[in-house]
Amino acid sequence: MPDATGLELLAQELEEALAGSVQRTEYFRGQAGIHVAPDTVRPVLRFLRDKGYAFMASLHGVDYYPDEPRLGVHYEMLDMEQVDRVAVKLRVPTDAPEVESVTPDWPTADFQEREVYDMFGVVFTGHPDLRRILMPEDYEGHPQRRDFPIGGEPVLFTHHEAEGRDYTIGTDVESQR
Repeated sequence: MPDATGLELLAQELEEALAGSVQRTEYFRGQAGIHVAPDTVRPVLRFLRDKGYAFMASLHGVDYYPDEPRLGVHYEMLDMEQVDRVAVKLRVPTDAPEVESVTPDWPTADFQEREVYDMFGVVFTGHPDLRRILMPEDYEGHPQRRDFPIGGEPVLFTHHEAEGRDYTIGTDVESQR
């Protein structure tokens, strides 16, 4: 991780190259993070790639409920030569949860963006195949949001469909008697 001073220098360089991109920085428990404007994420990641952060280790969603903007997307970038890591973070409101897709530059982001879309409802504009990846296509809602109802919804799995059983009843014949 860049130390706190290294993080500030990196953020300053980034702000000079892409004015208005850096909103703030954070250095917490040895983890460096740069908060960026949502509309600048793709050029920011390209800039970091040129600085040596050429490996996207992770892309994931976060729900900051009840704060607004509520939904977040985090990108974990690694510099494999310097053994360095920096997180790029952005936040979008629930009424307009749109972020430009980075899949054209980072193919590894393909399924990860789909998962964030499926679980949190963040729309990645320009994604080549943005559709649900974990939940059924006709599923309503986004299960990882903090205001999503917990439990009680029976799920009918395909191999139990003929018997009309779901996970709440049990899967063995003995439990049916």
